[in-house]
Amino acid sequence: MGYFAQIENGTVTQVIAVSNDVLGEDTLAFPDTEGAGRAFIANTLGLPGEWRQTSYNASFRYNYAGVGFTFDPAVGKNGAFIAPQPFPSWTLDDDMKWQPPVPMPTDGERYEWNEDAQEWQPVTD
Repeated sequence: MGYFAQIENGTVTQVIAVSNDVLGEDTLAFPDTEGAGRAFIANTLGLPGEWRQTSYNASFRYNYAGVGFTFDPAVGKNGAFIAPQPFPSWTLDDDMKWQPPVPMPTDGERYEWNEDAQEWQPVTD
């Protein structure tokens, strides 16, 4: 199964699956499979717009695309899908993942980020 993200104005609006029968035997042969998938989406499904292949295991384009992600074609060799920024203080690292200004504690407890306090706070049930 291959997955394709529709991009409108740089933002992912939907993600669909395309059968291996369409993409060929070797569905991991990105970028070779992208053309077959895009042709199928346009000609058989009749869906307009820009479509880019995404990787469920993030083996290319950094992240698996989701609705609301952005696509930056200038990142890396084939572009990158980037998740929405979770908080204004978080920054994007070289792997296109958002990082907090303070690492989350690794003591086995559950935490949530408090943007106002700029710190991780324990989750209380």
